Parts: sequence; C-alpha cells; structure tokens
Amino acid sequence: MKRRDFIKVTGLGVAGAAAVASPAIAQSMPEIKWRMTTSWPKSLDTLHGGAEMMAKMVGEATDNKFQIQTFAAGEIVPGLQVLDAVQSATVEMGHTAPYYYFGKDPTFTFGSSVPFGPNMRINQAWYTLGGGRENLNEFFRSYNVTSLLAGNTGCQMGGWFRKEINSVEDLQGLKFRIGGFAGRVMQKLGCVPQQLAGGDIYPALEKGTIDAAEWVGPYDDERLGLYKVAPHYYYPGWWEGGTMLLAFINLDKWNALPKSYQSVLEQAGHLANNWMMAKYDSVNPMALRKLLAGGTKLHPFSAPIMEASFKAARELHNEVSATNANFKKVYESLTSFSNNSYSWFQVAEVGYDNFMARHSQS
Repeated sequence: MKRRDFIKVTGLGVAGAAAVASPAIAQSMPEIKWRMTTSWPKSLDTLHGGAEMMAKMVGEATDNKFQIQTFAAGEIVPGLQVLDAVQSATVEMGHTAPYYYFGKDPTFTFGSSVPFGPNMRINQAWYTLGGGRENLNEFFRSYNVTSLLAGNTGCQMGGWFRKEINSVEDLQGLKFRIGGFAGRVMQKLGCVPQQLAGGDIYPALEKGTIDAAEWVGPYDDERLGLYKVAPHYYYPGWWEGGTMLLAFINLDKWNALPKSYQSVLEQAGHLANNWMMAKYDSVNPMALRKLLAGGTKLHPFSAPIMEASFKAARELHNEVSATNANFKKVYESLTSFSNNSYSWFQVAEVGYDNFMARHSQS
C-alpha cells in the first residue's frame, strides 16, 4: 500500500498523528497561571534561582499548562512580607525562610532552622519523614497557607564583624543583623538584634547602623559585598545548622489545584531543594578561598561564646515551650528525631567526615 493511500485509509494526517501522540493527561490539564514572590533579590542567584527553577520545572512538566511567574523581593511586596502576601492571596505562593515570621509566632522558626538545631540532612529528614511537614502544616493552616520543601542552605556562617569577638563580654551592645528567632538568643547574650532583608544588609553595615551581620555563607556573602565593610568572618552559624527554605502556598489555591498539579509542584520543590544544596556545596569552597585571599580574617567562635549561646538557646526554647503549645509540640518532635539521628551520625558519618577533613588538608 502506498503511503498516501495508507493515510487516506487510516484518516491520519499530521494533526491526527499529533492527537494520538499527545498524552491524554495533557489534554485534560486546565490552564492555570500563578505568581510566586520571594524573599530574595535577583542578585542571589542560588536562593532566588531555586524559586525560578521550581517554576520552570512546573511549566515543563505540564506543557506550560501550569505557569508560575516569579518575582524578586520588592517587586510585589518587600522580602519580609511574603507570608502576608500568600495568606491574603495577593499572590498564590511564595519562596521564603519561615523564621522571618517568628514575631507572629516563634513556631515559624522550625520551618527553617532553630538555634542549635540539626544539620541539613537531619532537618530535612524530619520534615520529610519524621512528622515535621505534618506538624508544621497543621500550624500553618491557621495562617491559611501550606508548605512544600523548596531549598536548603546547609550549615551557615556566623557572620561579619567590624571587630574581633573573643568573649561573651564583646557581644554587649553589639548591633547584629541576625534573622529570625536566633536574635532572641543573641539578645540574652547582650546583643541588639536587627532583622533586615538581604538587599538591605550592606548599606546598613556600611553606614554603621549595625556592627555585624550574618547572611548565609561565602558565596552569597561575597555577592552582597559584606567583606568590604567588615573584615572578621566567624563560624559556625549555630543558629542555622541546616536551614530549610519552604514554598508557602495559599491554602485555598492549593486545595483547588488538580492532584496532578499538586504532585508536580511538590516534585519541583524537591528538584529546587536538591539543586540548591548541590550549588552551595560547589560554590562555597571557591568563594571562601577567594575571600581569604582578599584579606578576610576567618575565626571560629570561641568555646565560651559557643557554650554560652547553647545554654541561652536551651533556656529560651524551654521558656517559649512553657507558654506556647504549638512551639512545644513541634520542638519536642524535632528534638526527639534529632537526638535519635545524631546517635547514628556519630557512629559513621562524623568519624568519616573528620578523618577526610584532616587528610584533605595534608
């Protein structure tokens, strides 16, 4: 049979072939357009880039039937008002660090990282499989939002200081830009905490409005230019041992989504999360070497500062737990999971990492 005769017999032209090849699910997908605002300036291409990757993946997976347009901090709302914008449905979703909203309720801090909380892997294991997501989303429901995992920075640095900080006494009266609930711990040690969005840190540090500032780690800190106005770089950021970033989604909008779109959105968050972790692990070593070569002075926090901070954090956690049932519930869930996980980590992970770290410098 000749080809054109076959086409006549089967009734298939190009359009017909396309109709057969097109998945049935694609034909039933509704067209939906959302907006996602973030807490990050576009210059922070890993944080804001994670949100963009999430949106891009959703579009590709749905043949652009479900489109999400991303907006950097300040384009729709300021970086620290993402929750409010999602809650009120000004936008359908947002990419943020939940601890920014601890002033509404300290329980928000568990959506990112609690001072002296677990490392990156344990924190995410708790959120994913240890009851964290369920506990948090139950709490978030009262703000008309739900959450998806959408990024992690890993363990952060302790920040940039104009002068050396060797003792707890050196912290007295220090105006320190520090995000979230950790500021209340630093307040117990005599600091004056300031919460500023990423794009506002450099001018405040340059003008002397603040004396010190923490952000994330070498790559992002270099991009913000913090090394230019504060030469002393401290570690570790004990308030952010493994900081999660979440996508907040308006609860009504989430419930109205087809189940297939909900699944795609969740998987897009996982992709952005894995990409962000890999990106930071690949760029932070190079950025730190560059900073040190440029004159940055790297210091560990002294043992007295670490011990005093740990004690102050535990005191604060217990104080808040005594008066906030939501905080207590989530804190007990995370602490139990973390303690159990570290009993395993110290058997193999920590020993191996310590050995390899020593030999990588030989």
